[in-house]
Amino acid sequence: MKIIGIVGWKNCGKTTLATAVISELSSRGFNVSSVKHAHHFVDVDQKGTDSYRHRDAGANEVILASGQRYAVMHELRGSPEPDLDELLSRLSPCDWVVVEGMKSHRHPKIEVHLQTCDQTPLFHHDPDIIAVATDYKLDFDGPEFDINDVKSMVDFILVQEAHEALT
Repeated sequence: MKIIGIVGWKNCGKTTLATAVISELSSRGFNVSSVKHAHHFVDVDQKGTDSYRHRDAGANEVILASGQRYAVMHELRGSPEPDLDELLSRLSPCDWVVVEGMKSHRHPKIEVHLQTCDQTPLFHHDPDIIAVATDYKLDFDGPEFDINDVKSMVDFILVQEAHEALT
């Protein structure tokens, strides 16, 4: 599976770009999965539901299954947060994985940096950033894409992947 990361600072457009890249790759016939990292407490299950009650009772993993989808909830219960490699090993085979966040992992990334972001761009210290999606001119040495030009970004991602496969 091939990986492209979408990184940037909080509230600077990562999710919007990640969903657009997923949509564009999918529309081109690729089987796409995603990993979304959150720094805050997150719970996809609601208190009072049967599956929540199973976890609350001590189950380490709960599979919630229906005719439309299934979800696996895994409780860490004090264990360290899994790294990206471990999470990727749990995914079903696919063509592409779009990773939102996990900026410290070593994989190719596109940084989202908009004028409204008040933090210094990450590309100054992250050699794995291969392009920037932005709404203004930055001093990045590589490709800078208009934040809304997702087709060109995906074209670039596919060309980069093909080039890496040949080298």
